[in-house]
Amino acid sequence: MTDPLLQLKDVGVRFRLHFERAFTLKEVFINTVRRKNGYRDLWALKGINLDIKAGEAVGIIGRNGSGKSTLLKVIAGVFEPTVGTRTVNGTVAALIELGAGFNGELTGRENVFLNGAIMGRTKAEMLSRYERIVEFAGLKDFMDTPVKNYSSGMYARLGFAIATDVDADILLIDEILGVGDEAFQKKSVARIEAHLAAGKTVVFVSHDAGSIQKICSRAVLLHNGEPSFDGNTTDAIAEYRRQQAAETHA
Repeated sequence: MTDPLLQLKDVGVRFRLHFERAFTLKEVFINTVRRKNGYRDLWALKGINLDIKAGEAVGIIGRNGSGKSTLLKVIAGVFEPTVGTRTVNGTVAALIELGAGFNGELTGRENVFLNGAIMGRTKAEMLSRYERIVEFAGLKDFMDTPVKNYSSGMYARLGFAIATDVDADILLIDEILGVGDEAFQKKSVARIEAHLAAGKTVVFVSHDAGSIQKICSRAVLLHNGEPSFDGNTTDAIAEYRRQQAAETHA
C-alpha cells in the first residue's frame, strides 16, 4: 500500500493569547482574580487526522474561525503542530496569504526568483520558467515595477502563476482564486485541473461551495477547530449547510 503524500496525525495547534497589561491596582486585582497567568490558551485545531494521497483534490470548508487557514499553514510548514505530527512526502507550493513570500520593495521580476528560491528552485530553473510565468500572469508591462505598487489582483495573478508553474507535488490554495477577474479565474481552474491530471495534489480552502465542488472530489469540514466531516464533497457541503441552518435557528 502506498504511503500517503500528506499525513497529519492527532494534530493540534494552540495559540497563547495574552491579556492587556494592568496599569492600576484595581486592574491588577481583577486580573489576578480572573486570570492567574495573564493569558488564555486558544486551540485553533484539535484532533486533526488527515491522510491525502497523490492525485487527490481536497477541499477544506467551515465558517470563519473554524481553523481552515491554520490547517493549511500546518500543511505548508508555516506553523508547527503543538501536538501531533505532520508528514509530507513531497514538495509543497502554497498560496496562503495574498502577497506572502513577496518583498514589496522588489520588482515583480525579482520576486519571481525570490519565490522560486523559497520553494527550493534554482535560479536556472526559474529563468527557464520566467517567460511562461509572466505570460500566465499577464503582467509583462509591470515586471520591473516594485510589487508594493501592485493591486490585490496583480499580487494574486503573479503568486498563482509562480506557485503553479514550479511543479510541486502539493498545491495549497487559500481563497486566492476569488481575487482575480473572471477570465483569470477560469484560466486558474484550468491550470489546477491540469495539475491534477498530471497526478499532483491540491488542497483548497474556499467559502465558495461552487469552486470547491468543481475542483474537489473530497472535502473536510471543520467546526471549532475540529473535523466534523470528511468525505464526498457534495455530502460535506450539505452537512456544512445543515450546521449553518442549525446555528442560525439555535
